[in-house]
Amino acid sequence: MEYKEPMAELLSSLEQIVFKDVPQKVTPAQKPNAFSEFEKLRKSMGLKTAELARVMGVSVAMVQEWESKRVKPSSTELKLMRLIQANPKLSQQLME
Repeated sequence: MEYKEPMAELLSSLEQIVFKDVPQKVTPAQKPNAFSEFEKLRKSMGLKTAELARVMGVSVAMVQEWESKRVKPSSTELKLMRLIQANPKLSQQLME
């Protein structure tokens, strides 16, 4: 039996629920850049770097690393970010 990280499994399940009505067809040309997605998310939601770090459960330095393209976010972090994009109220709940 293959071991799967519980957090990754949870995020994957949530992602399936949130995006159930959205067609999942993504061509290579449409695939977003993981490095720039966090900065776009943060700015579109009006979040400061520290606020996004808190929502994501990482340090401010890690968010800065993502936005400066020095460190690529993990697949779990990307999934969480996409869930927040799909449901902005989730970020407010995570900050509480």
